[in-house]
Amino acid sequence: MAKKPTADLRIELLAEWHDRRGFSCGVENLDRYLKTQAGQDVRRRANVVFVLAAVAEPERILGYYTLCAMTVSQGEVPEAARKVIPRYPLVSATLIGRLAVAKDRQGQRLGAILLADALQRAFASASTVGSSMVVVDALDEAAAGFYAAHGFIRLPDSRRLVLPMVRAGGMNTKVTVGAFSSLRPGQGLGSGARSETIAYVWALWGKPVALLRYHFGSHA
Repeated sequence: MAKKPTADLRIELLAEWHDRRGFSCGVENLDRYLKTQAGQDVRRRANVVFVLAAVAEPERILGYYTLCAMTVSQGEVPEAARKVIPRYPLVSATLIGRLAVAKDRQGQRLGAILLADALQRAFASASTVGSSMVVVDALDEAAAGFYAAHGFIRLPDSRRLVLPMVRAGGMNTKVTVGAFSSLRPGQGLGSGARSETIAYVWALWGKPVALLRYHFGSHA
C-alpha cells in the first residue's frame, strides 16, 4: 500500500541552490541528466526543469520533471485521440521529457504529484503557446503503465504515449481546502510581513492523489 506523501511540499523551477548531485532515482540516465545537463538546458531554454522539495528541506530534490515544446506527425497520433486533435501534418505538442522520484521516496505517490503539476502547467501554457497534446516517451514498461493508468494513450508497438490537451485540462482539479498566513523565511515574529499559503487537493480523473501546499513566492 502506498504511503502518504508529506503534506508540506512545493514544486518550483530548478535553481542553483538545489542539491542536484545528491539526487538518485535508481535510473542512471535520469540521475546523470539532473546532475550534469539540466542546468545547461535551463540556461539555453532547451527544457524547463521543475523540482519537488519539502518546505522543511528546500535544497533536497525529491523528484523532478522536464517540459519542452515539440511536434508530432499526424500519423503518430493514435486513432483514439484524432477526433480532438487538429488534422495538420505536424501537430504541436508539449513533451514531458523526464519524470523521476528519489529512490527513498518512491511508493509515496510523488510521481502522481509531479505528473499532475506537469499537466496543469502544460494546459495553462497551451493558451498562450499552442499545444494540442502532451507526449511522454516511457523508459520501460513500468513507466508506460504508470502513464496509461493516468489516461495517456499508447501508440502501437511503441513506448510513446499521448494525452490530448483538452483531456489534460479536465484531469487536474484544484480545490482550496484551507488557507493560513505564515512568516516568510528569515523574518522575525515582529516583522509583520506575511505570505499566504493555500493548500490544494490535486485530482487525476477525479481521484485525489495528495495534499500539496503551494507556498506563494517559492514556486514558479
